[in-house]
Amino acid sequence: MADPDKPLLKKELGLLSVYALATGATLSSGFFLLPGLAFTQAGPAVILSYMLAAIPLIPAMFSIVELGSAMPRSGGVYYFLDRTLGPLVGTIGGFGTWLALTLKTAFALIGMGAYINIYLPQFEIVPAAIVFSVIFAIVNLFGTKKTGSLQIGLVVALLVILVGFLAHGLPSIRPEYFESFLSEGWEAIIGTSGLVYISYVGVTKVASVSEEIKNPERNLPLGVFLAVATALIIYGLGTIVMVGVVPAGQLNGDLAPVATAATIIAGSWGKALATIAALCAFFAVANAGILSASRYPLAMSRDHLVPPFFKKLNSRGIPANGVYVTFATLVVIVILFDPTKIAKLASSVQLLVFSLVCLSVILMRESGLESYDPGYRSPGYPWLHICGILIPVWLLFQMGILPILFGLGLLGLGSLWYLKYARSRVDRRGAILHVFERLGQGRHVGLDRELRGIMKEKGLRQEDPYDEVVARANVIDLENEVSFEDVTRQAASILSRQVGVGEDKLVEGFLEGTRVGATPVDRGVALPHMRLHELTFPMMIVVRSRAGIRIEVENPIDENYSPDELNHAIFFLVSPEANPAQHLRVLAQLASHIDETDFMSNWVAARNEQHLKEILLRDERYLTLALHREKKTGALIGLALKDVPLPEDCLVALIRRVDRSLVPHGNSVLQAGDRLTLIGDPEGIRKLYEEYVRSPDHQSDGEP
Repeated sequence: MADPDKPLLKKELGLLSVYALATGATLSSGFFLLPGLAFTQAGPAVILSYMLAAIPLIPAMFSIVELGSAMPRSGGVYYFLDRTLGPLVGTIGGFGTWLALTLKTAFALIGMGAYINIYLPQFEIVPAAIVFSVIFAIVNLFGTKKTGSLQIGLVVALLVILVGFLAHGLPSIRPEYFESFLSEGWEAIIGTSGLVYISYVGVTKVASVSEEIKNPERNLPLGVFLAVATALIIYGLGTIVMVGVVPAGQLNGDLAPVATAATIIAGSWGKALATIAALCAFFAVANAGILSASRYPLAMSRDHLVPPFFKKLNSRGIPANGVYVTFATLVVIVILFDPTKIAKLASSVQLLVFSLVCLSVILMRESGLESYDPGYRSPGYPWLHICGILIPVWLLFQMGILPILFGLGLLGLGSLWYLKYARSRVDRRGAILHVFERLGQGRHVGLDRELRGIMKEKGLRQEDPYDEVVARANVIDLENEVSFEDVTRQAASILSRQVGVGEDKLVEGFLEGTRVGATPVDRGVALPHMRLHELTFPMMIVVRSRAGIRIEVENPIDENYSPDELNHAIFFLVSPEANPAQHLRVLAQLASHIDETDFMSNWVAARNEQHLKEILLRDERYLTLALHREKKTGALIGLALKDVPLPEDCLVALIRRVDRSLVPHGNSVLQAGDRLTLIGDPEGIRKLYEEYVRSPDHQSDGEP
């Protein structure tokens, strides 16, 4: 069950919102403001600087997507670093990423002020940036869904205008502007790539709101990859257009280079559209920046690394205090720093953090934690991730003394905060201890328990055979009280015949798991489980005891558990040894049904085996049909099961006839009064429901 001390955020962001947040956070200052500043250092080869800057992003992007699909939690990078390297590094990474996001947002606000200044010179850049920060802070207090909807609109408008800019700009390029392409030398080009690195880091901002993403295992990777592809195309072609149409003297240090290029290409209309696109981009990045940055104080407060008032949500489910602090910091940065320094500081912090993120993937994979179950695994392991550790550090040293000192200052201040404030408040260690365990040192079971909780929240994957396991399960229904050892032997006897494993081996495996505390026992339910080399498919025995069974267990889930507590539901699960993550997901799905408030009352009251199984099945993946001649289901009476028209990926899992359950096979002939349990793909189940249940003359065939 959810921890009331750590309320979860609503899942309101779909794929389009993820793409819009990632794209909007990327195509902003890096495109509309930074090229003119970068041109002063690299000259026409600024195009190469932008392409080189994407290289260290690639390992970090893959790593963040993998970690985000395994641990979709508010706080993103902070959460990953804390759970892998421990709370000290988590504190540093949390402060660092929050600061980098805030710096990038401040950079966008300055860019917005610069473009507004083109048409309204009476509005100075800094005051305009402060006014816009107030507006975006207010927008973020209205909810993630509204923020995501605004983001989609802004990004669509931005991309439409940018496509027009590129389509008209590429034919207008003057080749002579590229004649001194490498005049500044490779050292300047590489150093400039560190400066413009900030242009891409926004694409991973969306990881900080992964807790609010629907189906994060699909939507997070796909949204991020589409955003990166979009950014590479726009930055590559866009800088070619700017360098190719704007004279060097005019582009050098220009704070509105896209507007300058658009004016040359299309006159006043081009200038106006470029300004509109820039404002859409700055709106998008500032909006996404405050949204993302405000989740870091929330995540750190949940873990007691910063004061508890940051984890409080307002009536709309928004971490308002995080929004307020991020807004205040934005104002200070805008007032104190010039644009180039902001860009360098943000890039230096992000390079350092992304290096640690790549290290985190290595630690999680080497930890041996079966509960580490990412829906997406980054390619090129471990060499891609080793490059992702080393390249950002090397690039950081190419950027000059200020970014290096700033990074060292962050390390020092983060460590000091942890030692003085947080250390006495946390008792948590990262996956690195599980790596040490494999070398003969310690471990921290809390992380494994937390990851299993996340697996439960994420639910099953498309390929997981949970419904089939439930449908095929044998049921032992007990009226009288028996010992746990006796019911374990009954279950083992059935499984032994089915899987070809010795009964004694199964009994010993289940009882040993109970003795050492590996069997979850809580609120009248026990889940003895084990994995076997001999299996290729999970199998389960379901036990219902009306009288109840007493179980002696060490280290139960509930610290208040008493051995005198009666257990009315026991699920003996065996799975293939080769697929530990699927085994845990099936257990987690069982646990999610058990957590339902009316589970036990429904379980004890269930009339028969079919009702017991229906309690465990997922509503969108199963349907029960009772066959009556006067109803639509009457069309099925007399048909052999093999002749029943069923949608693809749907099957009849169980037939209840009078007072007994039948195992379905192709030649089974359906009779009036039969009750069918069907399982399958949600779309197929919906079609069956529409055909046999939801009709003008038929309200429900769910009950005979």
